[in-house]
Amino acid sequence: MGEVKKYELVIFDWDGTLMNSEARIVASIQAAAERCGLPVLSDHESKQIIGLSLEKAILGLYPEVGVDQIEAMAQAYTQCFLHESEVAMEAFDGAEAMLFSLKNQGVKLAIATGKSRKGLDQVLQECGFGVYFDMTRTPVESASKPDPLMLEQILAELDVPLESALMVGDTTFDLQMARNINMDRVALAHGVHESHELDVHEPLAHFEDLHALHAWLMTRI
Repeated sequence: MGEVKKYELVIFDWDGTLMNSEARIVASIQAAAERCGLPVLSDHESKQIIGLSLEKAILGLYPEVGVDQIEAMAQAYTQCFLHESEVAMEAFDGAEAMLFSLKNQGVKLAIATGKSRKGLDQVLQECGFGVYFDMTRTPVESASKPDPLMLEQILAELDVPLESALMVGDTTFDLQMARNINMDRVALAHGVHESHELDVHEPLAHFEDLHALHAWLMTRI
């Protein structure tokens, strides 16, 4: 058997990977649609776009809408998600212990997310996880998944070679983004997309929860 590959940088998606925010996102999408006079889609339909930038997500759900409706929907969603929603949102079990452990071992950590910069900064402040990350990227200063620009920016800024980085995500958007630049990638099954959908993008491994991912990572850093 060959030597186990070691990573110096682990890049995480946020929603559905570290933060269990699916219910709040879906509720906010549905509330925004109702407020803007658009059809309210089912929970299953609404959650399929989690991981994309907000504008790209709205177009994915409502391809017929114009620029003005996209802007109105985006504003309504942001208002609902950040300020009005009473739907609980918390980190997945084991998230902070894993991040603390990786950081303590000298691993560089980053976030590549479809959230807005304002949304990411707010939730990182609320949960206290911001201290663990060397860098974060959102579509506001980059491009929406599956465009790999976020990953390329993180590699360049942190001066880490492609072969020493790993992407962790729960959606096809995460894995396709990494695959587009041939970055190693692993999939979490506790998020939005099903295992058979994730398999299309050839992850190195699947994990049912963050505890299993943590154990695997500790043998590869």
